[in-house]
Amino acid sequence: MRALLVANPAATTTSARTRDVLTHALASEMKLEAVTTEYRGHARDLGRQAAESDDIDLVVALGGDGTVNEVVNGLLHAGPDPEGLPRLAVVPGGSTNVFARALGLPNDAVEATGALLDALREGSERTVGMGLAEGTPGTEDEAVPSRWFTFCAGLGFDAGVVGRVEQQREQGRRSTHSLYLRQVARQFLHEPNRRHGSITLERPGEDPVNNLVLSIICNTSPWTYLGNRPVYAMPKASFDTGLDLLGVSRMSAVSGARYATQLLTSSPERGPHGKHVVSLHDLDRFTLHSKVPLPLQMDGDHLGLRTSVTFTGVRRALRVIV
Repeated sequence: MRALLVANPAATTTSARTRDVLTHALASEMKLEAVTTEYRGHARDLGRQAAESDDIDLVVALGGDGTVNEVVNGLLHAGPDPEGLPRLAVVPGGSTNVFARALGLPNDAVEATGALLDALREGSERTVGMGLAEGTPGTEDEAVPSRWFTFCAGLGFDAGVVGRVEQQREQGRRSTHSLYLRQVARQFLHEPNRRHGSITLERPGEDPVNNLVLSIICNTSPWTYLGNRPVYAMPKASFDTGLDLLGVSRMSAVSGARYATQLLTSSPERGPHGKHVVSLHDLDRFTLHSKVPLPLQMDGDHLGLRTSVTFTGVRRALRVIV
């Protein structure tokens, strides 16, 4: 087996020594080429090269969710082909590692490497679905390049939180759980559309849903940014189905606190709920329009402002070692 290891040297929870140990462990079991990323988008370029190669069987992403997202976008640049594309393996090295934990992998890089080697020996893998976001035809966002996401995306409030966290990290602050919670509070205080949202959801053959403040698109459940606490934003979301959407049409101080509590206490049986909550399961394709440009995030990466995005749930997009 020939494998490509894509390692992010800026990954939060791994050191150069840890990466060397993991590289040697993997190289003892396969023919391994290890590449350290050097610029934003490098992991995507490496994933694309692997997809176009005739002799790479496996791509191992060592890093956080951003590194995984780039590798996935490289592998899927020409579209899904589960049987023809290299398989994906993930060794978590970031601060949250949502995708890796959603797959059931250990959050420790060394333990995850051991689990990966065991899975390879046993031939354990699964084919997972992915989400695809595209600029909507006929709008000013039509020319925006399409992008795949692994576990979630969001337009509006939650994407604003992600943007605030990125700004804080650029100023040298560490990515901690308390940092996320502080930025949630600040986004709420400065959210101009929290009482009358600007987002409209459109689905083929269905009436539109208007005035959403928050729209979170889930590709799996649970996921979390809060340590080991699982968050079931949409409990039925799965890598084996289409996309799920959680929307909120009004967010006062009282209701915002209630939804936050519901998220923190969510379970496989019940997620956030209430009069102003919209919950939709297993969607193949839908579009979110906004009256004003709103922040967009995918897999925890802030992607700027958008007014219209079309989302597609693509089943069986990629084979993953688990």
